[in-house]
Amino acid sequence: MLKSARKQETDPEGRMPLVEHLRELRNRLAKGLLGIVVVTIVAAFYYKGIIEFFTDPVLKSVGCASSFAELAKQKDGTCARIVLNGLLTPFTLALKVSLMAGVVLSSPVWLYQLWAFVAPGLHKHEKKYSLAFVGAGFPLFLAGGFFAYKTLPTMARVLLEFSPADLDNQLPLDDLLDLITRMVVVFGLSFELPLLLVMLNFGGVVTGKRMLGWWRGMIMGITVFAAVATPSTDPVSMLGLAGPIWVLYFVATAISLLNDRRRAQIVAAGPADDEASELDLTPEDIGEIESVSSSRSLPTQASSDHDRVNGYDDIT
Repeated sequence: MLKSARKQETDPEGRMPLVEHLRELRNRLAKGLLGIVVVTIVAAFYYKGIIEFFTDPVLKSVGCASSFAELAKQKDGTCARIVLNGLLTPFTLALKVSLMAGVVLSSPVWLYQLWAFVAPGLHKHEKKYSLAFVGAGFPLFLAGGFFAYKTLPTMARVLLEFSPADLDNQLPLDDLLDLITRMVVVFGLSFELPLLLVMLNFGGVVTGKRMLGWWRGMIMGITVFAAVATPSTDPVSMLGLAGPIWVLYFVATAISLLNDRRRAQIVAAGPADDEASELDLTPEDIGEIESVSSSRSLPTQASSDHDRVNGYDDIT
């Protein structure tokens, strides 16, 4: 009965008191945190596999597969060993990896809760666009993380080539995972740039024509960003980040141009039969003010003063 009464009292436009907003926010946050906790607990049972998933490509590219005596005879490059420092490091590392996996893998859950909290205040077309943006943001972030994962072995091999000869490199596992996390986050967020531009275009902030005019500066800026974001000096890692962002930028520009054309056609067609036309409330210049002569039927100030004697009207 209470649930049915509450549904009947719900505003059809999605409006609700401040207390209801806070209660809704609390429920959405609780559901999002519950999803993170559940996935984190599940990931804790597989944290060793998660660590191996990220470190195996790096170790295969620069790992020491032979003994020191054999390496001294071969003299074919520098290798590295992944190590742990400290007694509590394995435990804290397991917590860190499990929590990181929980936040990333449960992102569809808390992103949906965020969208569900904002959606009641949106119009129908805004709900459609926001859901599309949320649905496109997660795959783009995963695509950026995938490129980071693929370029890490090449980056590690190039960086370790700066080591002096006949020396063995020891890579602390926690520092290596921090570097991998930063790389994945940087690559993932960089892949969100085209989505941000499309959102600005749909919001009417920037046009597709202006975005197309930015192409030289954007290519240069993306290249510089890729050179700074990738720690290695090889062009493979830089192009691995810059190339996909170039493609995504031009895709976003094409989508924005199509949206501008669609918007122009809607404006040219005018409002629908059941839609009120927009009122132009912009103030206009009234032009030069014309002088108007006073009417003869109205007494002037001089005649009015002449008809008054000692402050009284002369009625005779």
